[in-house]
Amino acid sequence: MATTAAQTYDRAFGEFPLRISFQRVERRRKARAFMLVLPLLLFILVTFVVPIARMIFNSVHDDTLLTRMPRTMAELRHWDGKDLPSEAAFAALAADLKEAVEQKTATQIGTRINYEFPGATSQVTSSANKMSELASGPYKSALIGISPLWGRHDVWNMLRRGTSAYTAYYLLRSVDHQFGPDGQVVPSPRDIAIFQDVFVRTMAISLGVTAMALFLSFPVAYLLATLPAKTSNLLMIMVLLPLWTSLLVRTTAWVILLQQNGVVNEVLMALHLIPRPAELIFNRIGTVIAMTHIQLPFTLLPIYSVMKNIPDSHVRAARSLGAGPFYAFWQVYFPQTLPGIAAGCLLSFIMCLGYYITPALVGGASDQMVSYFVALYTNEELNWGMASALGAILLTATLVLYYVFNKVVGIDRIKMG
Repeated sequence: MATTAAQTYDRAFGEFPLRISFQRVERRRKARAFMLVLPLLLFILVTFVVPIARMIFNSVHDDTLLTRMPRTMAELRHWDGKDLPSEAAFAALAADLKEAVEQKTATQIGTRINYEFPGATSQVTSSANKMSELASGPYKSALIGISPLWGRHDVWNMLRRGTSAYTAYYLLRSVDHQFGPDGQVVPSPRDIAIFQDVFVRTMAISLGVTAMALFLSFPVAYLLATLPAKTSNLLMIMVLLPLWTSLLVRTTAWVILLQQNGVVNEVLMALHLIPRPAELIFNRIGTVIAMTHIQLPFTLLPIYSVMKNIPDSHVRAARSLGAGPFYAFWQVYFPQTLPGIAAGCLLSFIMCLGYYITPALVGGASDQMVSYFVALYTNEELNWGMASALGAILLTATLVLYYVFNKVVGIDRIKMG
């Protein structure tokens, strides 16, 4: 009994240091693995996470008026918003405009007001330049006399919203809404309400291109998966060949092919399929054709990778049990390809949402997608708030669609089925 008790004691207390050493080894292993992936994590953080976070922040942040008109903003915090502000607010505005002339920031103030009231930039800069001639008050009547802009109640309501560095204006404008004269949210006028149509157009083109890419890539993927390896590898090189060419070059090639005197029209007329050259470029047809060509490899490869791993014995077994060729394919083979179809279509659709170069070169004015307007506000209008808001809404829509896709026809559900 004494020996047994000693052995039990040694086992109980001898395993404890061993467990500690195992835990230390496991921690070192995890730390080593973390250090190996740390450069990739930092790269993703710097090039992906931070820019997206900055974009979302810019869509709701605008402190232009708060920093360029500090005296006016301080006075408007106490304004009830009913009538025009008091003489003190106009005096503060005059002081801010005088300082803006000295610091050369009047154009920035005018540009911000111009976002909501077109034509305001010239009136703001003109008012600022004339402030040097105004030595003393009353400032209210003087400013309204210089420009009727300062006598508008809705303009002052807009300035009062500038007392906060955060605004919903850009997000509202991106969905064709804006602030009304009294600060309420109202639909944008029909002549500037374009973004809902742009988002619908972006989704429609992306869905159409994805459907076309699936229709063309599925039989090619099936052919690649069933042919001998030597022939399949040669065809795979031909499939991947477009990826070795620049996107801009491929798009420009379609401009040449689809023009009225291009190869496509010449062939169709030579075959007597059309009596005269068809309009295949600078419209929706050219956009879909060019985008489909670019998306084919991205749709095909996931489907092919799944088809390659489907055993031939499954179809043979179905045929041996009396199933016809079509029934065996549709009931046995095709369901096993659904994960690849789902992955390929999702990848293609998400990539299509962000297209810019191809619609800009091949499409017409009514074929431009959201990315075109993001580039427009970034490069030409210099309106980072609108560009960020459009990007944030597109990102949100993509995430929502991805979530719905996973819930309805997600790959996990397909595998479970």
